[in-house]
Amino acid sequence: LDPELADFVLDSSGGKHAGPYGVLACIQQGLGILDDQDEWAAKLALDAPVLPADRFHPWVWDAAQTFWDSGHYRKVVDMAATAINAHTHAKVGRHDIFDADLMNQVFTEKPKPGQAYLQLPGDQADQTTRSRNRALRPFAEGCFAGIRNPAVHEHGPDWGEQKALEYLAALSIRARWIDDCVVQHGA
Repeated sequence: LDPELADFVLDSSGGKHAGPYGVLACIQQGLGILDDQDEWAAKLALDAPVLPADRFHPWVWDAAQTFWDSGHYRKVVDMAATAINAHTHAKVGRHDIFDADLMNQVFTEKPKPGQAYLQLPGDQADQTTRSRNRALRPFAEGCFAGIRNPAVHEHGPDWGEQKALEYLAALSIRARWIDDCVVQHGA
């Protein structure tokens, strides 16, 4: 209990809080302060949104959770990126390419004949649909170059929780887009 929250001092020299009733009053006051702390925290908290990690795309959080609980944040990011890679392999039925090469080929705007690639559903003549599809490749490539590669190749102190959480959020977006895509084949 924060001593500045209450102004009571227990003493045995006959002061205001001496004796059983004084001690009982101090205990009741302390319990009242403790009961009110949750309400104070709720009312004084910033009105910022909260992003719970367990609501990230399941490919990301399922792969990351074990290492998150143990505080290995760089490994968390690596495991999430690796899981996305594996799910992408399975979705397009390709196991001959990896990482950035995989993302560049599955999100190509000019697939080779018969090559499996991913595309967001919708009217492909619609400007918004085309824009979103055009964004898939550079975003995926950026996630590998700027997030996954440092997770795997950096050495030194582990990353902080906030940094890992932000990276997982980006990877969750990538996973969601891949999951939303339909498999097409080049003509």
